Amino acid sequence: MSRAVLVLPGRGSYTERTMGQLPTEHSWVQEAESIRAKLGLDPLLDLDRAERFSPARHLRPSHVSPLIYLRTMLDVERVLREHEVVAIVGNSMGWYTALAAGGSLSFKDGFHLVQQMSILQEEHGSDGGQIVYPLVGEDWKRIAEREAAVEAVVSEYVGELFYSIHLGGQVVLAGSRGGLSAAAEALDSVQQGRVTYPLRLAQHGPYHTPLVEATAMAARTFAADLVFHQPEIELIDGLGRRHTPWGAELEILRGYTFGAQIVGTYDFTRSVEVALCEHAPDHLIAVGPGNTLGGICGQILAGLHWRGIDSKETFLLAQEGDTPPLISLDR
Repeated sequence: MSRAVLVLPGRGSYTERTMGQLPTEHSWVQEAESIRAKLGLDPLLDLDRAERFSPARHLRPSHVSPLIYLRTMLDVERVLREHEVVAIVGNSMGWYTALAAGGSLSFKDGFHLVQQMSILQEEHGSDGGQIVYPLVGEDWKRIAEREAAVEAVVSEYVGELFYSIHLGGQVVLAGSRGGLSAAAEALDSVQQGRVTYPLRLAQHGPYHTPLVEATAMAARTFAADLVFHQPEIELIDGLGRRHTPWGAELEILRGYTFGAQIVGTYDFTRSVEVALCEHAPDHLIAVGPGNTLGGICGQILAGLHWRGIDSKETFLLAQEGDTPPLISLDR
């Protein structure tokens, strides 16, 4: 049985290609639908099996976040039977899923956390948002000039523009409408594949910044209702801090989840680096809908020069070689 680190996705992972995969009879699906019904929200099965994908409907936070949580947890359930999972990391919203996947929250409490946070994000909306910008070229090698340009604009617009997520070879910036406009003007346009950057993320607020302090304050009103347990599998948070089955402090877990995780920069890159260096797993398994984190994790491996990987080319050679892939996409 291989030793693996689980990598759990955030909000941007549910797309048209991942619709229609929720099993009607699974107890978790039924439990989630019961909770949604009591809140007066659309059934997840109706959303998942809709005739067409509607960004306005499907990407609404209170819909897409629980869809991703449920789909990811179903994948986690299967992977835990097939691999020795030594640690779990998550990107942004994926931290909430990680708490349930690692046993620190029950499935039900994890779902409540995801659902309530997504509702609060709608209720405490902001004029701001998030943009993504690449710090590496097509070969995944760092470009110092881009890093300097990002640092310069963030430093100039203090209080309006922030580092939101460190995401492998990309950075997610978040801020006010003015801050985002300044970043879009200051950063050179970059074409990679079919995507033009800076890229504005649809229906995303200025998450992981002080601009969502009102959301964090509102979230603390239901924080006490969630029962935290010692994790059964190590969790690594967005500060790169390890929460082990033998050493996790539950109040630190709770405090981080309803504090720094919401209003501070989420360093997904650091969390993966810690998992790799502390556990030296056979491979990373990216679960949940879509394949949004496969390339991101590859960029992190290249940044570390992990097992001789220093570029996209060497990563692809390793993935396609005779040995098991370093990154598996469980879809």
